[in-house]
Order: sequence, then structure tokens, then C-alpha cells
Amino acid sequence: MTFDELGLAAPLLRAVQEKGYTEPSEVQAAAIPAVLTGRDVMATAQTGTGKTAGFTLPILQLLHNAGSYHPHRVRVLVLTPTRELAAQVGESVATYGAHLPFRSAVIFGGVKSNPQIAALRKGIDILIATPGRLLDLHQQGEVNFSDLEVLVLDEADRMLDMGFIHDIRRILKLLPARRQNLMFSATFANEIRALTKSIMSNPIELSVSPPNATAEGVEQWVYPVDKKRKSELLLDLVVRNDWQQVLVFSRTKHGANRLATFLEKFGVNAAAIHGNKSQGARTRALAGFKAGKVRVLVATDIAARGLDIVELPQVVNFDLPNVPEDYLHRIGRTGRAGLSGQAYSLVSADEITQLKGIEQLIQRHLQREYVDGFEPDHEVPASDALRKPRDSRHGQRPKGPGGASRVGGKLSNSSGRGGDGQNRPGRRRRSRK
Repeated sequence: MTFDELGLAAPLLRAVQEKGYTEPSEVQAAAIPAVLTGRDVMATAQTGTGKTAGFTLPILQLLHNAGSYHPHRVRVLVLTPTRELAAQVGESVATYGAHLPFRSAVIFGGVKSNPQIAALRKGIDILIATPGRLLDLHQQGEVNFSDLEVLVLDEADRMLDMGFIHDIRRILKLLPARRQNLMFSATFANEIRALTKSIMSNPIELSVSPPNATAEGVEQWVYPVDKKRKSELLLDLVVRNDWQQVLVFSRTKHGANRLATFLEKFGVNAAAIHGNKSQGARTRALAGFKAGKVRVLVATDIAARGLDIVELPQVVNFDLPNVPEDYLHRIGRTGRAGLSGQAYSLVSADEITQLKGIEQLIQRHLQREYVDGFEPDHEVPASDALRKPRDSRHGQRPKGPGGASRVGGKLSNSSGRGGDGQNRPGRRRRSRK
């Protein structure tokens, strides 16, 4: 299928062509026709599959079909959980709407509101916003929803995780009853489905990937290590494998700061982004990372949601997330748009509960790799999360010459011996050269 076959107008096809795309992704091929029907839509798709364009393109088409231009009416509202995701959606609207007369604006907290208010007063058709700042500006009388036609909840599961449910319900009460509702997310938990019953009418449900499936192009490994030595191991992996661009996830803001400072101390350019950082600092750190000036970007889940980094080669879970579904979002930062990627998790003994939860969610055991010199004193117990036999295709390492296993760009003997010199099933060991 091509974009020409989806019924998009010439200005949109021109913008898509300028972006370099010829064929829609699976979620786009399914979502664009569904949204164009005017019905409510619930779509689940793995992150990195192009779901933002999956709702941006048909929304622009619907506005174009209406044949009217009313810049002083907010006709489309897109709610996102984070500033970065809001900015990303805003870029998508600007890119695909480049040859159409519609105006858009992005509003979020953490920055001065005056420029955002000025943009609203000039008149916009499409508003992309985070819930808190949107409610603030509505209370100031700067936003009117009386003419709203379409509501989009992007990454609705994350909005619930971040405690936005009350803000969302407040916003819903402000909107016209007659509107089209769209939900796009990587996962739909039971809480999300309960929310949809209250706001959606007979929605079209789309699922272009198995529930809670991990990206096919992402290879995943666990590196058991004592908690106190995680920073050293990460430094060893970055330097020894000459990683030039790696996104690292920390569970806490302070942990992200400490890790970035530690890496900088040893000559590795690093930066941290999290909710306590100003929007300017977050924007500079992300721009530096994309440009290759920042080698390691350490992020919390909130700050990293919605990051779209082209051809990101590897992701590291410095801490395992407390919510198993967050593991899917994290590793989905790499292996995007059909490309390959690697995801490494540094796991200590006190994280066995989180590891079991992740393996139960994705229904597979993650391959373990032991690094010489970093074998843990406190072993990470084997997970019994799965009852069914393991699929032999999962967890296989790409082989190098002589049957060696490739780990982080290096070749190592895969004899299966552990740090104590004893054979241990399911273990692989990487030697430090």
C-alpha cells in the first residue's frame, strides 16, 4: 500500500513525499482510514511505529475536507503527558500541514506562558498541550473549546501513570459532547479501557502488534551486577564498546544526576534530563544528544516519554522500572521504524521482583550476560515467572567467528561458565580484554 491509496489530499501527499516516505507503516495504514470515517478510534501500537502520523495526517485531512478555515476556533485538541511528546506532536503537525493553511500551537509547563498566550490569541486550529498548563490557560480565559471537533489522547496510559486522570476528567467536562475521540498508545491497561467507556461511543479498535509485545528489532540482555558497581559497569560498557550514543534510564531524578556526574568525571560527555530540569536545560541536553555532542543521555521515564531519536543504537536500563509496561516504552526508544537496536539491563539482586514482572509481561526469559570483573557477590536468582517452555528463538546472541557471542560490539567466549568457574545453565560470560 502507498500513501496515495489512503485518500489523502495533494498537499498532504506532497508533505509526506518531502519527508521521504512512500509507504505507510502498519499502524498508519490501519489508523488513517479509520480516523477518516469520523468515528472514535482506539489504536494500540508499539512505540516507534509511526502512530503520531497515524492521527496527524487524517486529522489534517478532515480539516481540509471541511473546506473552511477558522483560525480563531480550536478545532482539534491533542493531549500528551510530557513536554517532549507535545513538542514532537507539534513538529509532526507542522511538517505534514506545511502546505495547508491551518495553524497550530504547543503549550506545556516549565516555560513562560506569555509566548503561548500570544500564539493562542493569534488564532489556531490545532492545539497540542499537556493537561496542567492547558487548565491554567483555560482558567485565565485564553482557551475556548466551544468549537472543538476532535480530541486526541496520546499515550493515555502514561497520563494515568503520571496521575493526570483528574486533570483529564476536568478537561473532558469542558469539551462539547459531540466530538470525535481518538486514543493512541503503546499499551491499553484496564484503567484505560474503563476511561474509554465514559468518553467513547462504539470505537473502532485497532491493534497492529500483539499485546505487550516488544519490538522485533530489539535484542535484549540482562547483566547481573551488584548495585554498588552499576556505575562502574556502565562506564566499562560505554568505553570498552566505544558507544557514541546511548540512552540510559534511571528510576530517580537524583540518580540520573549522580550518574551523569560520574560519567563526566571519567571523560564521558553525559547529561541528565528529568522533571526537575528546566525546559531549556532539557531541550539543550536532547539537542546535544541528537547532534552527537552528548554521548550518554540519562533520563527518567517521565522525561524520556516521546523521545524520537533517529537510529538510536542502544538503550540501557540502569535501574529496572517498577511498572513492567515501562520496560516496553524504554526499549522502544531503539529499534524504531524497523531498524535494529540493543537493550541492556543492569540488574542487581534486589530487583528480582521487577525482573520477574517484566519477563511475565513479555512472556520470555531475558538472556543473561556476566562480565568478568563484575560478577555479583549477591546473585540475581533465576526467574520462575514463566511456566511454559522457552522459545528457543528468544535470547539468542548473534554469533561471531568460531561461535563466540557478540556483546556490546565485542566478541567473547560463550562457554556458559559463571564468575565462580562453575557451569551454570543460561549464563554467558564476557571477558574483559
